[in-house]
Amino acid sequence: MVLIRDLLKVGALGLTGVHICRSDAAVRWVATSELADPGPFLEGGEILLTTGLETASWRHGQWDGYIRRLVDAGVAAVGFGVGLTHAETPAGLTDACRRHGVNLLEVPRPTTFVAISRHVAHLLEEQESTATRESLQTQRKLISAAAKPDPATAVITALAAALDGAACLMNPDGRVVTGPVGPRRGAFPLDEVADDVTRLQARGIRSAAAQSNPAQSVSVHPIGLRGRASAYLAALVPARASEGHRQAVTTAVALLGLIDEQDRSRTTTRRRLRSRALELLAESDDRTAQLVLEVDHPVIKLPKHIRFLRAGGDESAIEDAAAALERRGILAGVLAAELCAVTEPSRAETTGAQLADGGLQVGIGTSVSPRAGAAGYRTAGLALAQATEVSGAVVWDRVIDDGPLGLIDPDKATAFAEQWLHGLDSEQLETLRCFLRHHGSRLKVAEELGLHRNTVRNRLSAIETVLPGRLDDPQTRVSAWIALQSVPDDLTP
Repeated sequence: MVLIRDLLKVGALGLTGVHICRSDAAVRWVATSELADPGPFLEGGEILLTTGLETASWRHGQWDGYIRRLVDAGVAAVGFGVGLTHAETPAGLTDACRRHGVNLLEVPRPTTFVAISRHVAHLLEEQESTATRESLQTQRKLISAAAKPDPATAVITALAAALDGAACLMNPDGRVVTGPVGPRRGAFPLDEVADDVTRLQARGIRSAAAQSNPAQSVSVHPIGLRGRASAYLAALVPARASEGHRQAVTTAVALLGLIDEQDRSRTTTRRRLRSRALELLAESDDRTAQLVLEVDHPVIKLPKHIRFLRAGGDESAIEDAAAALERRGILAGVLAAELCAVTEPSRAETTGAQLADGGLQVGIGTSVSPRAGAAGYRTAGLALAQATEVSGAVVWDRVIDDGPLGLIDPDKATAFAEQWLHGLDSEQLETLRCFLRHHGSRLKVAEELGLHRNTVRNRLSAIETVLPGRLDDPQTRVSAWIALQSVPDDLTP
């Protein structure tokens, strides 16, 4: 843009600053008018040139209304030509410009208004050509950066340099991925930008945010061509952003979108390969699974022993968890709408606990060799079947240690016990426990309880009248054992 101070430096024009209050005012064009109210014919940002032809008889105070109307029209300055209507710039005009904060230039008699218009037009054209060249150079640098090994980092670094500001790439959760980089990275408002990212997530991929003050401007843009934004670009520009700055940011957003699309394609291919490898491991075909993994980069080597993890939950939570495990170098994928992962045995429980903290229900299988993966996958599924929203990660080995009761929901087991044992008094409960403990030997029950065998027989007969089956039936004995293990010893009718 052409500034007032630029014109004052042009010696050939011979302009004099009678009152310069805003030397950085931008000049959009030059207008010439001898009207007493030229405001309706102006668009703002002009230098209004006049000889004051209609003002020869004006009193001192009339200039105030004239300048006030020009302020409303948004002029950049008034250029007053002397030597014709007025021998010098009127004092009333000077006072009005001081009062309303308007730049006032004096145009000497030898300088034509056409010369001023031509010179401003030349400067504007020259600056436009320069801006176009710089914009093309910036676009070339950004495109060249996109071809480098780490394209996203290279693009935002090139952008920050082009803006003479700073740039940063953030995850959708507001965490920094890269940056801030650039000469003004120390002034980058990370917290404010993170808040903008949070707000933009609800508005979709076609939204943007901006914040500015006299010192700098910051804009935030979602990155991605479809679906949810994978990241957000934040760009800082000193002072107000120019058209060239905006074009540079737009180009960077487009390039980062293409880079993201390529990354998504590679990610999709990699996840398909890893999911296929997990399927093969679940079928105990470890050799083929390793061959599939060797197509991927970086290659994942299967350890000598593995544990399967299977997790269920919300679809988006499963996808996010799978991506998080991949970033940690853990073989993970989605099988049959479940998150499936394979880790070394030592990492299984920690990984499972982290998945459970993320809101997933998790089952951890027994430790197996890769060639016995089917058993590990199956036991992980059995453990997952025991998981609840509050249980955390369920480890199959602990389910085994707990015996059959480990397979039964505690609340359901208690309800079953109370219903199944309803009607038995404490003496009968003690007799029943002793009977099961001695595997149905009435003689040993009599010896332990200090009773006659006939008394034991009578007690057991009375117990059978309450229970849904005979105690000689294995099913009845199993049910009685589970019921007795699931309630306190002092259960009363």
